[in-house]
Amino acid sequence: MSAGALMMAAALALVIYNLVTDSRAGESSRLVLEQIQLSQPDIEETDTFFEPDYVLDPGREMPVINIDGNDYIGVVRIESLGLELPVMSEWSYSKLRTAPCRYSGSAYTSDLVIAAHNYRRHFGTLSGISVGDTVTFTDADSNVFVYTVASVETLGAGDVEEMTAGDWELTLFTCTVGGRTRLAVRCTEDQ
Repeated sequence: MSAGALMMAAALALVIYNLVTDSRAGESSRLVLEQIQLSQPDIEETDTFFEPDYVLDPGREMPVINIDGNDYIGVVRIESLGLELPVMSEWSYSKLRTAPCRYSGSAYTSDLVIAAHNYRRHFGTLSGISVGDTVTFTDADSNVFVYTVASVETLGAGDVEEMTAGDWELTLFTCTVGGRTRLAVRCTEDQ
């Protein structure tokens, strides 16, 4: 009986730890998002048309905004899920605790892959996305890229090559609960 009580206490402690970690990640993302929005240049509508730098030179590095020692390339928005999150320039396991990260690619070369933990306030609700939903990515220079969800896939936890394979302009991915599989949302860019 005492072993059962000990197991219940351990399970409760794990649930509390996960909830606190999720809350901290959400708060970190919210604070960074506020700073990014203050840092992004305003692009005013004018009668003069100009080609953005990324169109003239798609191979150029994406600009970054440095906040608290971390570089961010922009903001991803998924309105259907109520998500608006900053995206770090480079990924690492420790950086994923703060915000989603660019896993590979670029919005400029139409092969951007963004990874995030399955925290409820990050990509934890990604399984609720539907084919046809809109995803937007706004880079650090305020260029807006609009995508449509074309496919939602479940991949094995070790299927790293499959995560970046294909002709998708944007891929969002996260692990599922338990980490045995990964959810990949494939998007095409609206023209």
